[in-house]
Amino acid sequence: MQFGWRALHTAWLAIAVACLGFACPAEAGDRASPVRLDAGMQAPQFSRVDLAGNKVDLSALRGNVVLIDFWASWCAPCIIEIPRLINLQKRYRAEGLRIIGVSMDDSAAPVKTLERRFAFNYPLILGDAKFGTLYGGILGLPVRILVSRDGKILHIWNGEVPADAIETAAKTALVRN
Repeated sequence: MQFGWRALHTAWLAIAVACLGFACPAEAGDRASPVRLDAGMQAPQFSRVDLAGNKVDLSALRGNVVLIDFWASWCAPCIIEIPRLINLQKRYRAEGLRIIGVSMDDSAAPVKTLERRFAFNYPLILGDAKFGTLYGGILGLPVRILVSRDGKILHIWNGEVPADAIETAAKTALVRN
């Protein structure tokens, strides 16, 4: 009887190990690793619904210069930057600048609170880990990515940057085409 129990136990253990071996590769494939993004690369495409219920599709914005702003309600430098971005959108929208705010908050509630506080003139969408991975793995905030009219990444800013750096790069991109 002892031998039968050991054989059964060993068989179950072998099956469990084999199942784990087969499950891990599939699981690893489900979790994509961030791809390092650099200037000159094509910006990853996305389509999301903003807080107002409108579709925001990066490919539909071709022909415009797009600034993607990754931020969160708990990020002080991000909040400081919001009025500057609102002003930037106001001043350069007619020339083809489009800003997209990507909140990395866990829910829409704190974003909606800030939406009431600031008069956003650009769409706000919710990001998540998958979206962050698509854009190189967003680990710190704020992150801003400037995309050319033909969809290529022009600049990536991580953290705080001088107030005029984004505006200068956006103006340069707007006059290129």
